[in-house]
Amino acid sequence: MAKKKTAKRIAKAAPFDKATAAERVKKIWPLLKKTYPDAKVALNFTNPLELLVATILSAQCTDVRVNIVTADLFQKYTSAADWAKANVKEIEEDIKATGFFRNKAKNIKGACARLMADHGGQVPQTMEELTALPGVGRKTANVLLGNAFDVPGIVCDTHVIRLSRRLGLSENSDPVKLEFDLADIVPKKRWTLFSHLLVFHGRNICRARKPGCPECPIKAHCPVADQPELW
Repeated sequence: MAKKKTAKRIAKAAPFDKATAAERVKKIWPLLKKTYPDAKVALNFTNPLELLVATILSAQCTDVRVNIVTADLFQKYTSAADWAKANVKEIEEDIKATGFFRNKAKNIKGACARLMADHGGQVPQTMEELTALPGVGRKTANVLLGNAFDVPGIVCDTHVIRLSRRLGLSENSDPVKLEFDLADIVPKKRWTLFSHLLVFHGRNICRARKPGCPECPIKAHCPVADQPELW
């Protein structure tokens, strides 16, 4: 008998008011910065191409696992040309431990072939050019912009979605809609770090199934703190 699929759990949204949400961002910003002074992207990379590949590999895979795989991977493939000319089956074997390896291999090879054809082997620095690459959506593009090029970008991963809804910063669970909601209430210069702070807080305290409300540094500003029926 086939196993019954379990519906993906989506965090409930606290009541939303844009002005209230913007004020809440101002209050939680310094508290999160103090709690997570070293917040940054968890993927290891030394250049934009490595971050592009690592971000593609991170889909449905932990950053820890990706970093283990890329430690050797980035010694073997050192340029977009290396990826573009590699046999896709060989790439699949090299990245197999990250899961969904066939689709990821196709996207990495395709993206690097496009880099060679259109960008001289270099990773472009605009949202439009990045999202034109195979396998690159707004989330991946924002990771590149914010962390490789110092261009503000909001990365809406599962932690950012969950915390934004719990904190009443948006009612949207769709990553793109949420990105634009947060862009309206978070100062642009803070977009990248704000995303990192929410990710760190989501991993360490405001977890999906059992948030650590008693030790939460922003509890006083959370509309659903200690209310499990609203999680």
